[in-house]
Amino acid sequence: MPRPCKKRRVSCNPIATSFGPQSGSKRNVESVALTYDELEAIRLADYEGLYQEQAAAKMKISRQTFGNIVAVAHKKVADFLVNSKRLSVVGGVVDVGTCRFVCGGCGHAWSVARGAGKPGECPHCKGNEFCCSKKVGKEKNNQTCWRNE
Repeated sequence: MPRPCKKRRVSCNPIATSFGPQSGSKRNVESVALTYDELEAIRLADYEGLYQEQAAAKMKISRQTFGNIVAVAHKKVADFLVNSKRLSVVGGVVDVGTCRFVCGGCGHAWSVARGAGKPGECPHCKGNEFCCSKKVGKEKNNQTCWRNE
C-alpha cells in the first residue's frame, strides 16, 4: 500500500481555472487536468524563477518531489498547447494558506483565507486604506504582490 500523499503548500489561487481553444469548431475537445500543486510548481519555477530547492521549501516538499511535480506539469501544459486541448485547474492534495493584509490607517494586520477575496474593510478601524502585506515590503525588492498585479 503506498504512503498517503502529504499536503503541498500553495499560494496560487487562480481566478480563471479553465482554458481552451477559441476556434468556432463545435467538435468535442479533449481536456487536460492540471492540479493546484502542479500550477504552483510552474508559478514558482517559471514565473518567479526560483531554483528547485527554493521552490520546494516554499511548498514544504522535497526537491525531488518538486522536480517530479514540475516535470508532470510541463508535460501537461505542452500537451494542452501542442494538441489544442482544454486545460482545467482542479484538485490536488494542497494547503492553500492565507493572505495577510495591513491597514494603512491604523496599522492593524490580519489574515484572510486564500480564495476568499479581498476584504471590504479593516476589521479594526473599518477603514479601506489597506493592502496585501507583500505590497508593504515593496521597497525591499521593488515588487508588488503577484495577486495585486
